[in-house]
Amino acid sequence: MNLTSKRRTMGQVSGENAVIEVAWLYYHDGLNQKDIAEALGISRATVVNYLQEARERELIRITLAAPAFTTHRLATDLCKRFGLRSAYVVPDEGADQEEAFRRVVRGAALWLPDLLAPGDNLGVAWGRTVYDLAEALETTRTEEMTVLQLVGSMATPYGFTAEACSTRLAQRLGARCLNLHAPAILSSAALAEALRAEPILRVQLDEIEKVNKLLFSVGTVAADSHIVSSGLATLADLEHYTRSGAEGVICGRFIDAHGKPIPGPMEARMIGIPLERLVGLEMGILVTPGHDKVAATMAAIRGGYVTHLVTGLTVAEALLAQEL
Repeated sequence: MNLTSKRRTMGQVSGENAVIEVAWLYYHDGLNQKDIAEALGISRATVVNYLQEARERELIRITLAAPAFTTHRLATDLCKRFGLRSAYVVPDEGADQEEAFRRVVRGAALWLPDLLAPGDNLGVAWGRTVYDLAEALETTRTEEMTVLQLVGSMATPYGFTAEACSTRLAQRLGARCLNLHAPAILSSAALAEALRAEPILRVQLDEIEKVNKLLFSVGTVAADSHIVSSGLATLADLEHYTRSGAEGVICGRFIDAHGKPIPGPMEARMIGIPLERLVGLEMGILVTPGHDKVAATMAAIRGGYVTHLVTGLTVAEALLAQEL
């Protein structure tokens, strides 16, 4: 490129146009920061600031193609070891817990559109992982797709409602959304049974049974886990299920180390899809962003809920060290 022909000052280009100009020269024309600074008569520090602003304002999109992550050695090892159809492994070495979480969620957001097809009924669980994934998704459109809220509403400690997960995801995917207009858990089994019989809710419960793909992050059974902080389970409930061998939580329901549902005091009071309906789906997409979910992830894999897995490199290594 003839830099002389490009040379001008930022007095000729200002405001948002200056940011776009610098981003174009860097990402499209392949100039380095020094060349851009010389061409535009500005400092290199200004170039760096403009590039950072372009990223923060989402004026540019930088992605790696899915095969960079799905053909990773650990990804193929996960598939062979656990019978998965595909795995997406992002680098997380040296990242702190929050950064590792963001990387895995972002990876899942980049991969998800590739996994969906027209006519899908995508069921979603609730929680920060799914909500942040929805926020990270680029807006797209999949014809005649429906996003299904698989478990009723509850309070969350994250500043969003449970139904916001499915609603936001549907908005990003350009899909129809079907939410459950009922609490996730009722005060008595009799009240839950009566509510399930209400015509409006009966239609919604029948609709979620049509799920063919599942997007979820399995919960843990720690005392500070989401199922407790959301108010769905009490500490007494948690103690009952952990004594019975609980290793994880899927859609508000406890599973043992083999992925089998654990009967208990909550089941008859819950509004949501039965766990057995989520086994052997066309696709079960599990997002595991941290080491705290290794045991729960193994339970979900053993139980037949998972066909596709998104996780970090060090978590993948920890999973491969587990017995199937």
